[in-house]
Amino acid sequence: MIGEVRPIRSEADYEQALAEVEKLWGSASGTADGDRLDVLATLIDAYETEHFPIDPPDPIEAIKFRMEQQGLTRKDLEPLIGTRTRVAEVLNGKRDLSIAMIRRLHDQLGISAEVLIQPSRSRLKKPAPAGAADG
Repeated sequence: MIGEVRPIRSEADYEQALAEVEKLWGSASGTADGDRLDVLATLIDAYETEHFPIDPPDPIEAIKFRMEQQGLTRKDLEPLIGTRTRVAEVLNGKRDLSIAMIRRLHDQLGISAEVLIQPSRSRLKKPAPAGAADG
């Protein structure tokens, strides 16, 4: 073992911890090396969460990805989102998802509600026309 385990406070500490994890990889659980590996992995995860945050996926991209995964068409989304026009508006970023849509998409397609409630990045880029009501 290499010294005592310390918090990861810098990029150098992070690189050192990664190198040690590589050496310890495959250590049996419940052994001293296995325990050290668990602690280092936890410290690395905490450092990465703070220093390399990952944005949640765009809700529309998440829906399109799930459609592709499951071989779904826009027509398959009509029971979950509404009319053909409504599905097109949502998928083209012209309409936000309603709470009811989010619930149905979550229940039927298994897409995280946390992802679905995020504002769509494509919708954020397009300013609403002057005088248009948000529907």
